[in-house]
Amino acid sequence: MYNGIGLQTPRGSGTNGYIQTNKFFVRPRTGKVAHDTKGFEGDQGTGGISKKPNKEILEHDRKRQIQLKLVVLEDKLIEQGYTDAEIEEKLQEARKTLEAASEDSAGGLLPPTQSNESMDFLVSFYVLIPIILMLMAPIYSFVCVIYA
Repeated sequence: MYNGIGLQTPRGSGTNGYIQTNKFFVRPRTGKVAHDTKGFEGDQGTGGISKKPNKEILEHDRKRQIQLKLVVLEDKLIEQGYTDAEIEEKLQEARKTLEAASEDSAGGLLPPTQSNESMDFLVSFYVLIPIILMLMAPIYSFVCVIYA
């Protein structure tokens, strides 16, 4: 035993009695501050707090949101039975409208929540018009029969 650490005698313990230090023990540091340490230089230690968003990434995200809305609109138009030419024409109109709306707001860099509101309105507008016309067709034909 050395300094009160270890076995009194290694006899019968199956070891040779060699004592190793614990390499994983982290000793607490004293409260002293070294005077020769350097402070933060430049942008060290900011942790990305002062970084501005990358304009290219924001632009790509804006275009991706527009394309997503156009794909949803295309699926709904296909379900409603429009021809390919009509679908292509409506998609081009919607694309121009969506791009103009997103570029006008906030200098072209919109967070997804603001641009989604206008895109949702356009998608619902293109979906509701054919439904309203289908519902009004029987009424229109009934009125034509009465006044004929």
